[in-house]
Amino acid sequence: MERPTAMDDHWARWINEKDEQAAEEIMAAHSPLVDYHVQRIGATLPTNVDREDLRSQGMIGLYDALLKFDHRRDLKFYTYASFRVRGAIIDSLRKEDWLPRSSREKAKRIEDTTEWLEQQKGRHVTEYEVANTLQLSIDDVLKTTAENYMAQLLSIDQAPEDEDREDGHPFMLQDHQTPTPHEEAEKNETKKQLQHLISTLSEKEKLVLSLFYQEDLTLTEIGHTLRLSTSRISQLHAKALFRLKQAFQKEEAKI
Repeated sequence: MERPTAMDDHWARWINEKDEQAAEEIMAAHSPLVDYHVQRIGATLPTNVDREDLRSQGMIGLYDALLKFDHRRDLKFYTYASFRVRGAIIDSLRKEDWLPRSSREKAKRIEDTTEWLEQQKGRHVTEYEVANTLQLSIDDVLKTTAENYMAQLLSIDQAPEDEDREDGHPFMLQDHQTPTPHEEAEKNETKKQLQHLISTLSEKEKLVLSLFYQEDLTLTEIGHTLRLSTSRISQLHAKALFRLKQAFQKEEAKI
């Protein structure tokens, strides 16, 4: 029989006595979870967004998770808290106009210019061509596109109506109905298109997307894995998003 750990003791004191010192110990032990979500969500946010503010919101989410966690459920606290922390950070961003108007206007110029250049050249254009036309730096084009992509995701991200759902999942546009065969076919077709578009990316871009979205690594962790700087990984991530968005819009226009 395993001997109880210090963390087991903290949990026992919190569950039975609501001991605040025990709560602080549990919070401290799970603070790396908050840092993880701040890094992931902050990957495509502009520099004007204070990461310490995001961390504060994440810690509020962590404490909220501690208050509402039901230890009798067959659910690990780490899993439950992860969704609460992420939700708290995203909620705080949604309530604030964190993307400056100038960035939104620049994103619109980039989108319009990209579409115009494609019509002129009859093909996908590169970020170099868009940057040259607008007299912007390549990094500026990629960074603005990535920030706008994040803003669009947050604009349709919905908080769960039932906050105490067992899985605690935040999700996009909740649907209580079973998808129709037509909707299922469209979904499968979209997946096929996305897989095809991803296959057109460079090997490094595909690897970065895979590590970020499938393996849930932060950009810093990906940098360590690939032995590249975080700024280089961020550039590869932004470049991949730029090309995917461009190609996906092209495919939608054909429908």
